[in-house]
Amino acid sequence: MKNKPRITVSRLIERIVLVFLLLITVFPFFWMLRTAFVANANIFSDSMSLIPKEPTIVNFKRVLGLSTTEESLAAGGNGQQLDFFLYLGNSLLFTAVVVACQVTFSALAAYTFSRLRFRGRDALFTVFLSGMMIPPIFSMLPNFALVRSLGWIDSFAGILAPYLLITPFAIFFLRQFFLGISREVEEAARIDGAGRFQILTRIVLPMASGPLTTLAIIQAVGAWNEYMWPQLVGRDDSVKLLNVAVAAFAKSSPNSQPDWAGLMAAASLQVIPMLILLIIFGKKIVSSLGFSGVK
Repeated sequence: MKNKPRITVSRLIERIVLVFLLLITVFPFFWMLRTAFVANANIFSDSMSLIPKEPTIVNFKRVLGLSTTEESLAAGGNGQQLDFFLYLGNSLLFTAVVVACQVTFSALAAYTFSRLRFRGRDALFTVFLSGMMIPPIFSMLPNFALVRSLGWIDSFAGILAPYLLITPFAIFFLRQFFLGISREVEEAARIDGAGRFQILTRIVLPMASGPLTTLAIIQAVGAWNEYMWPQLVGRDDSVKLLNVAVAAFAKSSPNSQPDWAGLMAAASLQVIPMLILLIIFGKKIVSSLGFSGVK
């Protein structure tokens, strides 16, 4: 029988530290879910116990539009309700289009920078990378002026416009993988008569399925969490994203406090799609973060 690994003092300390960091990371999510099951009228009187004394699902009913205004006010809310599934559909559509466009265009640009030779290629790539150092807030006003001049306010076109094309991080991420792919594989395909686009779609991209999946998930989480630009451009209910609509529960009047319980219930439901995505593709993300070139 093989000897079992001994638990040394250093390993014990490492595990204690990891458990401690895990608890610190998970606790805010636990508290968000715990608050979602407390009536807003009792949120401060029932704030010291880990388990709610009088748990209720009224907050989730309000978020899903299954309660009346009277029930919302009786629970201590501000009367706000959401057309949850409309906003959920808007967010899913926004996220899917952003991911599809950014992954496609970034893959084309990354392959261009890694394989094609043309004058000023390295200088252009440096310019693209410098975009990572520019805070997005600096480009918000010019983008808003452009979208308004095009008449795209309160439309999906206006919300999607700044996100449809390439991003510096995506280009850099994929370019590093493409540089690691052996050129001999592409040369063999070229000898067999394959063109540049065929080599990309039939050889390079299948080899890059791991990094492409990782990039898609990273971009999906980023798009799902976007707030400032969609809130600025898409206030109409027909195009409003879930992330923007949830903020309605945080509004307060001079005579009432913010509806924290409703906000936590909405946030708990909002995180479910991304949680499912990470559970399904979590192992693929971890394995592809340490990718190396194909020999």
